[in-house]
Order: sequence, then C-alpha cells, then structure tokens
Amino acid sequence: MILTRCLSLIWLFLLTSCAGRTLYPLPGSKEGKSAKLPIQTSRPYNIAHRGSNGEIPEETAPAYLRAIEEGADFIETDVLSSKDGVLICFHDFTLDDTTNVASHREFADRFRTYEVQGSNKTGFFTFDFTLKELKKLRTKQRFTFRDQQYNGKYPIITFEEFITIARDAPRVIGIYPEIKNPVLMNQHVKWPGGKRFEDKVVETLKKYGYGGSYLSKKWLKKPLFIQSFAPSSLVYISNLTDSPKVLLIDDVTVLTEDTNQTYAEITSDVYFNYIKQYVVGIGPWKDTVVPVSNNYTQAPTDLVKRAHEHNLQVHPYTYRNENEYLHLNFSQDPYKEYEYWINEIGVDGLFTDFTGSLHNYQEWTSPWS
Repeated sequence: MILTRCLSLIWLFLLTSCAGRTLYPLPGSKEGKSAKLPIQTSRPYNIAHRGSNGEIPEETAPAYLRAIEEGADFIETDVLSSKDGVLICFHDFTLDDTTNVASHREFADRFRTYEVQGSNKTGFFTFDFTLKELKKLRTKQRFTFRDQQYNGKYPIITFEEFITIARDAPRVIGIYPEIKNPVLMNQHVKWPGGKRFEDKVVETLKKYGYGGSYLSKKWLKKPLFIQSFAPSSLVYISNLTDSPKVLLIDDVTVLTEDTNQTYAEITSDVYFNYIKQYVVGIGPWKDTVVPVSNNYTQAPTDLVKRAHEHNLQVHPYTYRNENEYLHLNFSQDPYKEYEYWINEIGVDGLFTDFTGSLHNYQEWTSPWS
C-alpha cells in the first residue's frame, strides 16, 4: 500500500514537472478552434522580441509562430516602410545584415548612402525597394553563433501579415509594434494626403480593431502596446488612438532622433511628469537599469523605482540565453537572470529572444504550475 502511494505521488510529480514548458497549439490547428484563452495579466509579460529569434531568423512568420507556441504573451515587431508605402516588419533601415539582398545582382544599383541622424549610412535601404521587390529577398540569422539552418528560407512579412498571425492564434496574443525610425521614414516615403508614417501605423491597427485603454474590455480582446524611441511620435499618436504607448530608452548618453535630448534627460523626474500624460510605461535598455562593468552587473539605478512612482510600467530589453549576453553574476544561467530581474528589480515585462526559456521559468516558479 505504501509503495503504491509513493508511486502515485512520484507519477503526479513527474506530470506537474513536465508541464513546465507548455507548447501551445499553432494557429490553424484543430486544437485552437475553441474559445480563446485570455491573455495573462498577473505576472510580468513575456514579450517575444522580434519573435523567437534566438531560434529562427528575426521578424519572420515562423519566428512569431514559434514564440506563440512557446508561450509568449506579446509578439513584438519593428515597423518600417517600403518605397511604395507598405508597412513591413523589419528592424534595420538597411537590408544588409539580415537578408540575402547582396546576392541579388538586379538590385546592385540600390546600394546607396544617406544621412541618418547626422552621420552617413551606406547600404540597401528598405525605402528604396517596393514591396514586390522586398518579397524576392530571403531572411537570415543576424548572429553567426545562432542556428543557421533557416537562412534563405523565409521572406520579409508585412505589418498586416504580422497582425494576422496574432489574430489567428489559438489564444489571445498581444502585439507590440515599434514605430521605427519615424524621422527617416517620413523623409523618404510619401503617402497620399500628406499623411505621416505614424498615421499609417495607427490606421492599420484600427483597421484590425485595435484600440482601448490599458486593461479595458476592448484592449483585453486585442492587447496592444505601441512603442517608439521617438517621444514626439508617441505624443502625436496620442491624438489618434487611446491604445497604451511605451517610450523606449536607449543608453543615457544617446540623443533621441526627434527631440535631440539625451536619454538621461528623458529619464528625469521632470520628464516623467510630462510624458506620463501620453505613455503607460518605458522600455529601457537593461544597462540603463543595472549598469555593467567587466561583464558583472553593478548596483541597480533607481530608474525602475522612480518609473513606478510615476505609475509607469517598465519593460526592459533584451534578454538572451547565450553566454555572450549573460553577465557573470548569473553563472551563464538565463533562469538566474530572469529571477533577478523579476523578483529583485521588479520589472513588469521582459523583451526576450528566447520566449520558451522565460515561459519555462515563469511556469516552474508559478504556485499553480
């Protein structure tokens, strides 16, 4: 009898332990046709940074599908524009580092130089290609130390295709688009009626039913954060949509592309008092929250504390599993890093390249797991 009970307990333990990494059904699967599970709001958000791009080339449909399968709450994307004004999901304003554009001889004349934020940049710029031309390219992994087997397989996707991936998911998936390089896009792409890049982003979101203030009934049906490094863009769209917005924060010495302020100024209490009228949170680079020296984290700044005092959420970027990015304090263990940022620093969301790892950590440490 005692042996039987022990075996039963062991079996139950194994079942709950193996439940740590929940693989959710993919969009289109039969399992996902019932009523959708709502987005969780009881723990820090798992934000799939450009999809699950630690495994699959960034900002591609398979990278987003993998992130959904692995348990992401939000899928994040960078929004840029093609020459003909179609919004695309792509991080860099040049195509060089993450596509095979250099192998397309027919596009050799598109290799150009433009001034970007006061310095000359050279490469194949997204806004010199129509959508039809961009669709001829194939993506590749940004980092050589990551899996290269998917290079050359997947095309660039449009912003509308990205939204469709979230919409068709078997549970409620939030989207987290960035209005990327708005000054540059507005300089080189012209839309009918004098509309701006920001107008087109908001119009697209509204077309698919996105809107509503944070945690409102409408928002919970289609969760959305709109992010940008350009504060003037977020202020501008506040007149177009009540969707929650997040101001991204770079290194404190860097200048904003639009207001020519340093991010040290942007993170002052005076500025927080101003910007909190327009945004619900900030998305800081991790090192602005916890400085690093000789690959060891130092004492944290008061940025998270002060942001919370202003009722601003904090969603730092970017969490990565590789030893190249894990500071020595964490013994090359991403779970230790997550534990530190969630339990000691107290962040409200995390941008990660490895959604499965963050999901595992949160499931294993959940009292309901």
